[in-house]
Amino acid sequence: MVGSFSAARAADPGAGKTLFQQKCASCHNVHKQLTGPALAGVEDRWPDKKLLHQWIRNSASVLATGDKYANDLFNQYNKLSMTPFPELKDEDIDNILAYVASVPPPGAAKPGAAAADGAEAKEDSGGNSLLFGVITLILAIVAVILMQINSNLNKLAAEKEGHERLEPVPFYKNKAYIALGIVILFVVGGYFTIQGAIGLGRQQDYMPEQPIFYSHKVHAGINQINCLYCHSSAEKSKHAMIPSENVCMNCHKAITEYSGPDLFTAEGKKVNGTAEIQKLFDHVGWDPKAGRYTKPGQPIEWTKIHSLPDHVYFNHSQHVAAGKVQCQTCHGDIQQMDEVKQFADLSMGWCVNCHRTTKVQFTENNYYSIFEKLHNDIKNKKIDSVTVEMLGGTECQKCHY
Repeated sequence: MVGSFSAARAADPGAGKTLFQQKCASCHNVHKQLTGPALAGVEDRWPDKKLLHQWIRNSASVLATGDKYANDLFNQYNKLSMTPFPELKDEDIDNILAYVASVPPPGAAKPGAAAADGAEAKEDSGGNSLLFGVITLILAIVAVILMQINSNLNKLAAEKEGHERLEPVPFYKNKAYIALGIVILFVVGGYFTIQGAIGLGRQQDYMPEQPIFYSHKVHAGINQINCLYCHSSAEKSKHAMIPSENVCMNCHKAITEYSGPDLFTAEGKKVNGTAEIQKLFDHVGWDPKAGRYTKPGQPIEWTKIHSLPDHVYFNHSQHVAAGKVQCQTCHGDIQQMDEVKQFADLSMGWCVNCHRTTKVQFTENNYYSIFEKLHNDIKNKKIDSVTVEMLGGTECQKCHY
């Protein structure tokens, strides 16, 4: 019966990951025990799929049935009741379970390895382009030299045969060569001028040094803290918001020392995690030994990384809440970053291409309920999905005032 769980459903691990981070990550890790048990193999541990679904929605109702496994689990974890999630549908729970099943054990090859290989291939392609450019320049110089040699050989042959031949014009005085050189310089200079103008104000890969070494890899990756716990306004407002210090202190009143894996800066310098936590305490005026605030706090002057021009409108909530866009889409593999950098170039072309190809969660989304024609087209199977472009996402006024 358990084996039929996975076979019977066509679940979406990607959607399950979002739900897992929103609903489960505060108490559960896939391969590590936290407040609750590790979830790897959870389907194998429950003899009945319906009972597992019921447990996730309302554990108290399962305990009331007297189920032995459920009650043993409840007692094992000090009779801590699991938060009920009555709003989750069977499809949502199956998606979460599919995500749990897709997470490899620590140390195993990650699915993102292929993507990393692709990124390396892309970087190699960029390096090859430079190599081909250098080779082309060398061949052009060789061609000019050979043309000059050919001219000199023709002159020698003409002298041998007694034909009078005018002295060849040196290449640096030859009008044809000079004109060709001017055209090449104009094209090359124009190309780099345009590229520089296009990239003006962009800062892809920008990674400033912050006043406190804050590792997203430790917080969002290893400890599975939901992005929205710290950046709580990302699904409610235009800005994602840098969390205030009291959000940090929700955890660090209890966590006063760092005991995780070694931390290193981008330059390879080892970081003392406990000393960085102490910097937080110094800013907020917290005395960990006394267990209380002993002096006025000072705000942490974080350096902003992601910036858009003033004439560009971007709303986090529209992407996170309405579009169901993952944070990693724009910010990269943030849960693997010790020091955050700007992942995407945030250019207009990058945004427009995303709007042309990204399929929105169109059905069962109240935000898109007014698009009656598109709903009818899906119902009549004229289309199978809706992209942002079909909703007007490439119109100028959507992003520009």
